[in-house]
Amino acid sequence: MTAKTNRLIDEKSPYLLQHAHNPVEWYPWGEAAFAAARREEKPVFLSVGYSTCHWCHVMARESFEDAEIAALLNRWFISIKVDREERPDVDRLYMNAVQALTGSGGWPMSVFLTPEGTPFYGGTYFPPRAKFGRPGFAELLQSIHRAWQERRHEVTDTGDRLLDHLRQAAVAGTSGAAIAPEVPERGYRQLAADFDARYGGFGGAPKFPRPVLFDFLLRYWRRTGEPRAREMTLTTLRTMAGGGMYDHLGGGFHRYSVDEQWRVPHFEKMLYDQAQLAHAYLDGFQAGRDPFFGRLAREIFAYVLRDLTDPAGGFYSAEDADSSDPENPAEHREGAFYLWRAGEITRILGQEDGGLFALCYGIEPGGNALADPQDEFSGRNIPYRAKSDAAAASLSGKKPEEVAAVLERARQKLLAVRTARPRPHLDDKVIVAWNGLMIGALARGGAILAEETYTRAAIRAATFIREQLYDRKTRTLRRRWRQGEAAMAAQLDDYAFLIRGLLDLYRAVQEPGWLLWAEDLTRTQIALFRDEAGGFFDSAPDPLVPLRTKADHDGAEPSGNSVAALNFLDLAVLLDRREYRDLAAATMAAFGDILGRYPTAMAGMLAALEQQLAPARQVVIAGPPEAEETRALLRTVHESYQPGLAILLADHGPNQEMLAGNLEFMRNVATQEKPTAHLCENFTCQIPATEVEELRKMLTP
Repeated sequence: MTAKTNRLIDEKSPYLLQHAHNPVEWYPWGEAAFAAARREEKPVFLSVGYSTCHWCHVMARESFEDAEIAALLNRWFISIKVDREERPDVDRLYMNAVQALTGSGGWPMSVFLTPEGTPFYGGTYFPPRAKFGRPGFAELLQSIHRAWQERRHEVTDTGDRLLDHLRQAAVAGTSGAAIAPEVPERGYRQLAADFDARYGGFGGAPKFPRPVLFDFLLRYWRRTGEPRAREMTLTTLRTMAGGGMYDHLGGGFHRYSVDEQWRVPHFEKMLYDQAQLAHAYLDGFQAGRDPFFGRLAREIFAYVLRDLTDPAGGFYSAEDADSSDPENPAEHREGAFYLWRAGEITRILGQEDGGLFALCYGIEPGGNALADPQDEFSGRNIPYRAKSDAAAASLSGKKPEEVAAVLERARQKLLAVRTARPRPHLDDKVIVAWNGLMIGALARGGAILAEETYTRAAIRAATFIREQLYDRKTRTLRRRWRQGEAAMAAQLDDYAFLIRGLLDLYRAVQEPGWLLWAEDLTRTQIALFRDEAGGFFDSAPDPLVPLRTKADHDGAEPSGNSVAALNFLDLAVLLDRREYRDLAAATMAAFGDILGRYPTAMAGMLAALEQQLAPARQVVIAGPPEAEETRALLRTVHESYQPGLAILLADHGPNQEMLAGNLEFMRNVATQEKPTAHLCENFTCQIPATEVEELRKMLTP
């Protein structure tokens, strides 16, 4: 550590490195920080965020780069910086504490702890001086210091009571309660009541995509035949893709929309959103049979493969919302990379093409971003689909296909210009959990859209994880890789999401090694995280983390328990293992209380419940893998929306041999004169089909 840097300079996290030159004497999370707090009898100031967080940047500029505030922190506190994406267990525990104290949460998260790690006060963003109805950070530090000096016993008692409350809440959250049969219907009705019929989505502004809702609704539609569940999903997928939350030039989705119309986004782009929404659009393509949904999935994949892929094969975490303003490079602004002035578009595209683009994408001379002339977006435009190709054709006198050609040419020209702008910060760490989601999406995309590029990318990423982040001796994962270094013990979501991705990859390519690795990781997951009271802890025991949490909400990311329940159900059918059926049931029952009270809080668990309620189904394709007839039958299966369907290839080779070790009926599946499909329900098979149309009819509900 030099005079110009602090201890964070030796870290790999992009977020921690952003703070390595602060005058604050930061510690990374670890025993050294807490030992210093105990030795010096100081409280700990814990600051948690991530590298693409807009308000984290604001608090850094205002407070952590301020010499006077840094002096207060250095004199009175031991300060710790945590990247929430590297340590979600730390983030989740102290976020629960902040929410218990204040009723809300977010990032940056600011928490004050005893030297033993017990939280006693917290909040999110604090301005340097009092404003926005928030106390000033400098004044807050002085108040905390006085309380620590004068009323330390009172402070520690407050922390002990808070931690005890969190401990009791964690125990109460594991219920083991029986799940009533009507719970999925109640979840559907909650969503139907909250559905925005005009703009899609659920509730009002701000609007988040929350892809787990789509997964549940489509599964519910498939099992019950309820048409509105499908309509709500497809409508929302369409309207989201038409809004400014979607990047119409470069592909991919921004984090969320600040308005109800999906028009004005919060501009950061997260890998986990791209992966989950790719899954959702692939589901929409299967369930809606509309090429539009397939095109959206392709555009998401194009963005990820172009801008979020490491040369070694893994996928990066995120791109920032902020970047240097092309009009004023000294200033960083949210969305600066993505905004356009109307005159700029006309100069690039010309009067005619620029006018048509402006008509279709809502470009206005005075800007369309926000009405407030004082707003930083004022005078600029966020492209969104204001007019369809058909509507623009009728207004312009062109044919729809001519409009489409002009718009495609215009998007490419604008993208080329935008690419030359100062790019937002790229968080280039590779997180196993989010890579698992993306591996699954690409594997499904390759199979559903018949695109080998996606399949190869999924295989390459899975191979990268296995070679760089998996210890074959201990059979354990590390969570994060960056610049050649694998670090941080993997958590429940790393195992569950990667297993999910490997199961999707196995379905797509029918290579037994991926299924065997998925089962091996499942055994490790059970050993590391299982709670005998029900479900799985989010992390393994850690002496520095005073309480192990168990997430009971499927939010921007699904909870590890919800994904694990689905994994167990899939493994039970693929391998005919009763232990996995029992684990799935026990995992769902562990959250029976919250499912009974507010089902959609765990929509991912509702999706698992839907799969449990549906009959176990398999389709066996018997034939040489390289034969075109075999491939045609497999394509037909993948094109159809069949959640929970086990796809088994009887290839008279390694895959069939592996499956036959668990599924007795696979031993006797013989290749006929032509490749053949056997559709089975509860291990009883229908009359086989050799033609694509026959199989398609069998798969149609």
